[in-house]
Amino acid sequence: MYKAVIVDDELDAIEGIKLIIQENCTNIKIAGTAQSVDEAIKTISAEKPDVVFLDIEMPGGSGFDVLEGLPERNFHVIFVTAYNQYAIKAFKYSAIDYLLKPVDIDELIGAINKVGNYDNSNNQFETKIETLLENIKNNKPEKIALSTSESIEFVKICDIIQIQAEGSYSTLRFLDQSELVVSKNLGEFESLLQDHPFYRTHQSHLISLQHVKKINRLGNEIVMDDGSVAYLSRRKKNQFLELMSTLVQQKK
Repeated sequence: MYKAVIVDDELDAIEGIKLIIQENCTNIKIAGTAQSVDEAIKTISAEKPDVVFLDIEMPGGSGFDVLEGLPERNFHVIFVTAYNQYAIKAFKYSAIDYLLKPVDIDELIGAINKVGNYDNSNNQFETKIETLLENIKNNKPEKIALSTSESIEFVKICDIIQIQAEGSYSTLRFLDQSELVVSKNLGEFESLLQDHPFYRTHQSHLISLQHVKKINRLGNEIVMDDGSVAYLSRRKKNQFLELMSTLVQQKK
């Protein structure tokens, strides 16, 4: 049995989530509810829940203020929010679950069913929340959470050299020459990193323009700062060279 706390300034929203849980999720017990930042901090601190359903906008602050105000954050958090593109992007970077209002019953049940799959060893809940709060404060997220078969790794985006497609998996290469294989395809990374200086040079390569070392004379191979090589398709060569020229000018 998992204990849950629901935080939302709208009573109807709280009652809606409670009803779905009571009718469909026998493994969840509602330990408390809250409608403001201060009330949420007190309730979560007192009840020590396993999972918190957390709204973003509330009187006197936000769901992020709730998280920052807690001395311990060893619980799984599921944000329940109206559409907010920037916040949702931060959730994705930080591997935080979220539900959009109006809440879909099946999506809520699906999120709850995943609760038992999460491992809080090495304080992963705390690390996820710290990464989220750090990303929210920056104009662009600076860290990304990467799920592997064994753990969740939190890495700086600026340390990523390139990402190479391996079927439905991707291999990330880093400045320190380490590698990480994750079950996310290259298209997902291309979308996620579109606000950062990454460019898809080939169907199998997404590279950091900041870590390009040189391009060979034939113009079909790019050597990166770590010595790894990325392929450059012929049809993308001119656009790639323009992007690199612009980046060099910006650094002057």
